[in-house]
Amino acid sequence: MNDQQNRPIPHDFFSDWKEREELAENMIPIIGRLYRKHNVACYIYGRSLVNRSVIDIMKAHRAARQVERSELSEFETWPVVQELAKLNLAPAHIDIGRITSSYMSDNRGLSIADYVRAEVGDAADAPAKPLEQPQDVVLYGFGRIGRLVARLLVEKAAGGDVLRLRAIVVRRGTAPSDIVKRASLLRRDSVHGSFKGTIRVLEDKEQLVINGNVVQFIYASNPAEIDYTQYGIQDAIIVDNTGVWSDEEGLSQHLKSRGVKKVLLTAPGKGNIKNIVVGVNHGDMQDDDRILSAASCTTNAIVPPLKLLNDNFHIIRGHVETVHAYTNDQNLIDNYHKADRRGRSAPMNMVLTSTGAAKAVAKALPELDGKLTGNAIRVPTPDVSMAILNLTLEKELTAEELNDFVRDASLHSEVHRQVDFTDSPEVVSSDIVGSRSACVFDAQATICNGNSVVVYLWYDNEFGYSCQVYRVLEKMAGVVYPVYPLGTP
Repeated sequence: MNDQQNRPIPHDFFSDWKEREELAENMIPIIGRLYRKHNVACYIYGRSLVNRSVIDIMKAHRAARQVERSELSEFETWPVVQELAKLNLAPAHIDIGRITSSYMSDNRGLSIADYVRAEVGDAADAPAKPLEQPQDVVLYGFGRIGRLVARLLVEKAAGGDVLRLRAIVVRRGTAPSDIVKRASLLRRDSVHGSFKGTIRVLEDKEQLVINGNVVQFIYASNPAEIDYTQYGIQDAIIVDNTGVWSDEEGLSQHLKSRGVKKVLLTAPGKGNIKNIVVGVNHGDMQDDDRILSAASCTTNAIVPPLKLLNDNFHIIRGHVETVHAYTNDQNLIDNYHKADRRGRSAPMNMVLTSTGAAKAVAKALPELDGKLTGNAIRVPTPDVSMAILNLTLEKELTAEELNDFVRDASLHSEVHRQVDFTDSPEVVSSDIVGSRSACVFDAQATICNGNSVVVYLWYDNEFGYSCQVYRVLEKMAGVVYPVYPLGTP
């Protein structure tokens, strides 16, 4: 795609870069202060600018060309950021990219100061907290998903007024210094890199201090035996990421513990447990739901794009094939495993296996019940998977029409945080590590033949899924941020 500029091409690219680099650098303390003191998160077309580097902020500006077909410059957004800094804002999510673009397109005769104040509406001069009291969160289990959710909870702690990680429950290991081992696993990750912050170990108190957040380690083998109130924890949401229990009977053990209000399972829930995919069926959540599931990584990856396609083109039938990174459930070398094929060496083989994702779709999208089949292949990569949707639609489409539709939806629909978009012919799986979306639609791979379409969806089955888990947590806690400019999905 050729870039179209909304400002003249610079005569001296190096000088232009240095000027924009300085502006991005100047944005960082303002964005940080807005977040830390006011719980205001700044975005550019859905891409968060909080706790980002100068280069990350510049790349977020550059990415706008994929959306609006023109490059958004720091020269244009900097005045908006300056005006936001002058306001006494209530907690909110503010998309400075959208405000800037709309101002450039039609400023309605207003100055930049008056325009920004008009766009953020009643967030100005109306300070308030999202919750009356911070919501205590406890992680039950500290594996791949548990550690990533811990990173997210700490990263998004802001002023400490919303979700607070208070404790982590594990079984005591055999190492002499168990908590030191746990801290090391949080600090260093072979896939996701080092933790962005500091971790202090208070071994005698069995606590970690993570970026100032005091987190109690609790050693237990039975959920019902824990009294969380003795650690000052009240009305907590337990995030069960052990995979041990998936039904209401097993998960209800958590509710027998003092200090527990609700339970969130990071796996598909069985029976009548609601499987929540944020962006699709989170409206089904009720205040009195005490046990919920965040479904699976694959279900989160495929349900949002399936909803987009079904709502607009109506899916007659389809097949979902997942090419999935190997998981801890498989063996490193050939050894006994109760499941078929999973006993063979994960780093050395593609392993054909089953997936319940196609059937699980019906829990979030009942209108697709019975219309999808599915299978899975485990492949020798540690993270990032792909879902291939082979669908028959009621309407005939060209690849260009479908890609343009998804491109627009990735920014302007209710699932814009779940469905990202790439049109690069060079993207491979490692490029998706760290993606915060439930999936990334690969436009280069789209195939359309009449009403038969094949779409390819990348997804970080660890971090992208953990971001979806965090979003469910926010909704369980009742955290609602107004989003500006008004009308932003």
